[in-house]
Amino acid sequence: MKHFFFRNGLVVLLCLCSFSCYAASMKRAKASSSLKMAMESYLDAAKQKMLNIQSVMVIQHGKVRYEKWLNGGEAEKPHVLNSVSKTFTSAAVGLAIEEGLLSLDDRLVSFFSDELPVLPSENLKKVTIHNLLTMNCGHDSEPRRNGEDSWVKTFLSWPVEHEPGSYYCYNSMGTYILSAIVQKVTGQKVVDYLQTRLFDPLGIDAPHWDESPQGINCGGWGLYLKTEDLGKMGQLLLQKGKWKGKQVLPKWYVTEAIKAQVPCQPAGIRADRVAESGLTKENSDWVQGYGYQVWRCRHNAFRADGAGGQYIIVIPEKDAVVINTADLRDMQAELNLVWDYILPALK
Repeated sequence: MKHFFFRNGLVVLLCLCSFSCYAASMKRAKASSSLKMAMESYLDAAKQKMLNIQSVMVIQHGKVRYEKWLNGGEAEKPHVLNSVSKTFTSAAVGLAIEEGLLSLDDRLVSFFSDELPVLPSENLKKVTIHNLLTMNCGHDSEPRRNGEDSWVKTFLSWPVEHEPGSYYCYNSMGTYILSAIVQKVTGQKVVDYLQTRLFDPLGIDAPHWDESPQGINCGGWGLYLKTEDLGKMGQLLLQKGKWKGKQVLPKWYVTEAIKAQVPCQPAGIRADRVAESGLTKENSDWVQGYGYQVWRCRHNAFRADGAGGQYIIVIPEKDAVVINTADLRDMQAELNLVWDYILPALK
């Protein structure tokens, strides 16, 4: 925003864009001709496959090399992230552990004694923060919300059929429980707890995060951010939690979070049905292993992902981050285009 005023007969130009606003943006660099051509082919292929990509951003060596918004996507409009939200909740857990408020071995039941079933099962008593982070709580099916009832109480009442740590089951409500635990030990909602510790250092302004009827951020979904905000988070993870020389997230935690801590499979597919579903290490990015609310990918990459095609894809071997927001169903097809077109152009 520019304003003019007169001083001693001279016209003086004032730029009212603050330094903090300028500093919040990632640096830009010119895309190579090969990357430009690759992105044109990528977008053409997405159109042919009727994949409704709404934004794409490619960051390499810490600079934005390519960015485009289409099909209703807007640079300054926050996008619903769906399960990409989980990775931000994981960041809050890591910070709370670093501050001595939690540990990976803490038992779930220790935080909610007033909402436990009358006779909690032995398996429920064994569930830890680590189990929640890795979606290995022992549930045979994903817990579901029950109207306006306490979501914590609903989760605690869900049957835990398997030994915690032995069985992967995609679990958005488990991430909600992590959000509830962070709120309990910090006295702040996750979005507020992260404001000074993560969002402010990265220059992410006023994020919105949906809440449960009990006033707890949903954790596993409900966060809204802009495409560039996702790029910053991806770059932060690529740099093992460091941002502009400052360790924003604990390095040890990021290192563990992006590892394949446990075997995994897509939501809605049981572990004993993966083979018959046709998913293999060669053709699927959903069976590469799961960390702390982070998926491993092919090509030694890792990602945060959300329903509808929301992605933060981090490719360490290329020192690169690829961001997508979208509105589509075939998320594997969307990833395949990244591997087929964008990855080879990252020199």
